[in-house]
Amino acid sequence: MKRIAFFVCLLAVCAAAARAQESRQDISLSGTAYIEPYKASSTDVQVHSTTAYGGLISYRFMLTPSSALEANYGITYQNKITYYGPQFQSGIGILARTQEISAAYVRSFVFKNFNPFVEGGPAGIIFLPIYNSGTKTLDAHQQTEIGAMYGAGFAYEVSPSFDVRVEYRGLVSKVPTFGVGTSTYNFTTNRWYNISVPTVGVAYHF
Repeated sequence: MKRIAFFVCLLAVCAAAARAQESRQDISLSGTAYIEPYKASSTDVQVHSTTAYGGLISYRFMLTPSSALEANYGITYQNKITYYGPQFQSGIGILARTQEISAAYVRSFVFKNFNPFVEGGPAGIIFLPIYNSGTKTLDAHQQTEIGAMYGAGFAYEVSPSFDVRVEYRGLVSKVPTFGVGTSTYNFTTNRWYNISVPTVGVAYHF
């Protein structure tokens, strides 16, 4: 009877260990800050943006213990993007909400409980104008830009199921115009910029 109990316990331990080793997926939820740089252009249009805060949800599937594929969706609450030009020197502001849909290849490195990683891949950035008193032109429309996402950070393993992630992410995109290109107001800059997105979150492995 004791032998049977011993083998049952041993089998349960082995099954639990195998289950832990088979954890090849994780989902994470993070808080983000979108920091868009000041941008001047060859068209005499200048763009200044306030910081936007939002959230990011990510799903990773491990191909090997050190490489993974990742899918991301992010959204901000709102920020103000202001355009300055020769015809509108006092500035025209647009309140906007930004969405990110991206995919990436992730390469990670293991140092005990710390797992540094780098990643990169294509991204779609959707700029959505918010029509209220903060938006000074009704000509602004939703705009989608195709760009790239890259990042580097580390995950600290709290338990076999959870880790805390800290990352610097960058989104490379054309400066949005919101479709405003009339003779009176022309927001065209012909520039690209790098949106800095510091991120802190928690991941669950399953």
